[in-house]
Formats: sequence, C-alpha cells, structure tokens
Amino acid sequence: MKADLILIEEIKNGNTAVFAELVERHQKTIMKAALRITRDMVLAEDVVQESFIKAFQKLDSFEGRSSFKSWLYQITLNTARNKLRSTKKENVCIDHFILSVDDQIDAHLHRSSVFEMIKQEIDNLPEKQREAISLRVFDDMSFKEIAEVMNCPYDTAKANYRHALLKLKGKLEEHPEFKLMKEKGSYNINEQRGIFVEVES
Repeated sequence: MKADLILIEEIKNGNTAVFAELVERHQKTIMKAALRITRDMVLAEDVVQESFIKAFQKLDSFEGRSSFKSWLYQITLNTARNKLRSTKKENVCIDHFILSVDDQIDAHLHRSSVFEMIKQEIDNLPEKQREAISLRVFDDMSFKEIAEVMNCPYDTAKANYRHALLKLKGKLEEHPEFKLMKEKGSYNINEQRGIFVEVES
C-alpha cells in the first residue's frame, strides 16, 4: 500500500484518479468524526463529501508538514462547524457516542444512567475540550495529531483533553452507579487511554 504522501505527489503530478484511493482509505474515520460532531447521518454524509471535495481542491497547498489524516480532519471539523451554524443543529441527540477504547466493554453500560450522564456532560463541555477528548478517545489520536487537527500548540491540545477528562471524572465520581462499578473493579478512568477501560472480564 502506497503511503498518503506518495499518492498526493502522484495527484499533484497529474494522476488525479488515485485520489479515489485516499477517499477509500480515510472515508470511514472521517465519517465517524463528522457523525460525532453533527449527530445527524444525512448532515454527516454532506460534510464528508464536501470535505473530500475541499481537500482535492486545496491539495496543492498541502505541504506535508502534518499528516494528510490530520489535515483532512481539520478540514472536516471546520466544514462540520460551518454546517451546524447554517442548519442550527447544535442541540441534537448524541446517541451515536461510543465511550470506550475497549471493544469488549459490557453492552449494559450503554444502557445505563452512567452512559446517559456521560453523553450529557460531553455535550456540555466547551468546544475545544469536547473536540480534544473526542479525537483522543474515539479516534485514538496522539496529542501531536490533535494539535495539528485543532491548529493549536501541543500543550494546548493536551490541556484541553486533561480539563475535559477531569470534568467528566468529577461528575462520574459523584454518580452512585459508577461508584458501584468502580468498587466491583469493572471499570476505571485512565488518563492515558481514555475514559473507560475494562479491567475485569
């Protein structure tokens, strides 16, 4: 598989057909990001399509200082924000959230009041904190990548993530159901990996 930068060079040299390979390679993760921000499938599909069109049109300005993935994410976030402003959908449902980096997490958590509380608290976070924790937890990005996507210094990206996580942790530790889960050793909060990490099968 050719690296993104090699494909981009081919496109810049006139072989525009290989852009389809970049689309295929990144459309799933970009859709996840768009859906997470818009909370609306139709709107997310519009964001993804528009983001790839913008990326193709602006490809000559891509200098490779960051990864293509980070650059594309930045375009997607900006496009999604603009879509939300124009359609006034800031206060929509966030049932799409999957709040774990562990695929084996128990399904019952998704139905629990703890999960509902987390969704509400994430939605209430300031925009930059919400973006930072989403990119870290859902998209498994490094702080360097988050800084590139959010167009901010590394320390700022890390601080936004930490502030978001601490706010969520504080709210959760006041919640009786989460206290019970923690006492049983079922779940924990880990600053490095994300919000929930299963420690017991």
